Amino acid sequence: MTATKSERVTAAVMIIGDEILSGRTQDTNLSAIAKYLATYGVDLCEARVVPDVEQEIIDAVNALRTKYDYVITTGGIGPTHDDITADSIAKAFGVTAPEHPEIIAMLTARWGDQLNAARRRMAHVPEGGSLVKNPVQGPPGFQKDNVFVLAGVPSIMRGMLEDVGPRLRTGAVVLAKTVRVTGTGEGVIAAPLEAVAKAHPEMSLGSYPFFAPPDVYGANLVLRGRDAAELDIAVSELISALAEAGAKNVELLADPA
Repeated sequence: MTATKSERVTAAVMIIGDEILSGRTQDTNLSAIAKYLATYGVDLCEARVVPDVEQEIIDAVNALRTKYDYVITTGGIGPTHDDITADSIAKAFGVTAPEHPEIIAMLTARWGDQLNAARRRMAHVPEGGSLVKNPVQGPPGFQKDNVFVLAGVPSIMRGMLEDVGPRLRTGAVVLAKTVRVTGTGEGVIAAPLEAVAKAHPEMSLGSYPFFAPPDVYGANLVLRGRDAAELDIAVSELISALAEAGAKNVELLADPA
């Protein structure tokens, strides 16, 4: 299903794992998910990192699933004692998480009589949930209503995402253009950028400064919106306003391939 132009489709990401909060593991899933959702016109509006604590997971998923159209979680669906995501998601919905027969069949085919209790944990799926394909390795993830539960391993998570996309209600894709200003600080850039932002409230405008030793500095001004014509107008207005403010080196960067 595709949303109308006036509708906005939103999502949140919930990253689950003590290892992320401790700093031992660096998360890369958030960036991958944000970029993937953008291709479907889905706005990623919030991201949370929660520990491997049942009530924390329950509270976070319940808050996010009522606020946004979709929630994508990563992590905590393996065989160890701290892999509690599936059971916690089930409790958030007020249901149980029995072993899914399809996953048990997959695990049996792989492990045979070595399919112990720890491995069977990976077959837990909340009642009413549907499976999310895993084309990489290991058991699948699952979807329960508007919540998608994916693996934490980046390569596996990205593979699972390919089965998530077709299930999403899509929105208009956000377009972006970048105006680069070199040799001018944000103190000069701020007023022109604010004026254009106020003139185009439906768009997103951000300033991202850069510095390259010994003395190259400036900012990339990124304009984002769903209306291509309005985006072009805003870019022209910004370039003119920057020139009037005294910015000397202003260029519109080429769109990424």
